[in-house]
Amino acid sequence: MKPIITNDILYIGQDDAETRLFESQYYVPDGMCYNSYLIMDEKVAIMDTSDSRTMESWKKDLLAALNGRKPDYLVVHHLEPDHASGIAEVVEAFPDIQIVCSAKAAQMMPLFFPQTSFEGRVMTVKEGDTLSLGKHTLTFIMAPMVHWPEVMATYDSTDKVLFSADGFGKFGVIDAEPDDWACEARRYYFNICGKYGAPVSTFLKKAAALDIQQILPLHGPILRDFDNSATCINSLSEALRLYGIWSKYDVEAEGVFIAHASIHGCTKEAAEKLAEILKAKGCKKVAVSDICREDMGEAIEDAFKYGKMVVAASSYDAGLFPPMYDFLHHLQIKTWQKRQVAIIENGSWAPSAGRVMTEMLSAMKDVTISGDLVTLRGRMKESDIPALEALADAILA
Repeated sequence: MKPIITNDILYIGQDDAETRLFESQYYVPDGMCYNSYLIMDEKVAIMDTSDSRTMESWKKDLLAALNGRKPDYLVVHHLEPDHASGIAEVVEAFPDIQIVCSAKAAQMMPLFFPQTSFEGRVMTVKEGDTLSLGKHTLTFIMAPMVHWPEVMATYDSTDKVLFSADGFGKFGVIDAEPDDWACEARRYYFNICGKYGAPVSTFLKKAAALDIQQILPLHGPILRDFDNSATCINSLSEALRLYGIWSKYDVEAEGVFIAHASIHGCTKEAAEKLAEILKAKGCKKVAVSDICREDMGEAIEDAFKYGKMVVAASSYDAGLFPPMYDFLHHLQIKTWQKRQVAIIENGSWAPSAGRVMTEMLSAMKDVTISGDLVTLRGRMKESDIPALEALADAILA
């Protein structure tokens, strides 16, 4: 069921329930939605288009919603192709339409549509500029690096709606059973926007000055604090609270996240034993991930969610087992910070994983390494248990 927004704002977004890999890297078991909206007033504004995979369906829904009218404006909040693939087709179908976007987006548009002439068709806007559609007045809010440099948002003061671009997005289709918004929104945020906490904080400060009753993101459900439809039960106030935590890299939940990368299961055994020890010592939440086999995006989500982490990995080619190297590299580029971490290495004849992990983690901002490095030689033995016990004490101290 398509979400109902307001009398004048119509939802024309699309679900792609078949895709399983968003941005060619993030696993989306339920697919993905590409949200688009239409404001019907004296002037008509299309708010973003859709992904190329869903363009035919999007065009049908657009024409049905227009009901014979011609759009006056196409507002482009974000040029990433999953939202902007239809720009050239809209220009071709409606030659008199004006594209409304940031100056940076106007510069970038020919990079994606080299065969389309935009001369005389682009209206660039800056922070605080307004556009009257009749009853509705749109105010434009620049949001650079959330998460591309050309991004902007739009506030409709009539219906008190914020079109938030990729901000407040979520993995999954929109036409789905209601679920816990935070779970997939957190995984989306830290994998898509995690590097850009400072720009997100700036955007949140601008949003705090507005009377917002609904947030309309480009991915995921409509956020609001009232319930008009089964697909829109997600809490706007809770989303704002969580974004405040996430954008500052603060700890959302107390607990320990253990990420292990084990070649033959020996390191995994030690990681699981440490989880048992931590629980026995009173740690109420211990999350464990096999980063060789489980979703990398979810592991990154948990690394940001909890304040404490343990990394356990095998040595490999006089260095670090590649799945762990990849995981720590992801944390580096997402600016993982302000956390406590402990290290377990395994190396049968020449342990080297601990050295590489220590180097990588020490280069991250405000990351504290707790306890002594625990070195395993092959399978975990009874003689290794005291070192794991001591590591657990250091983690919980």
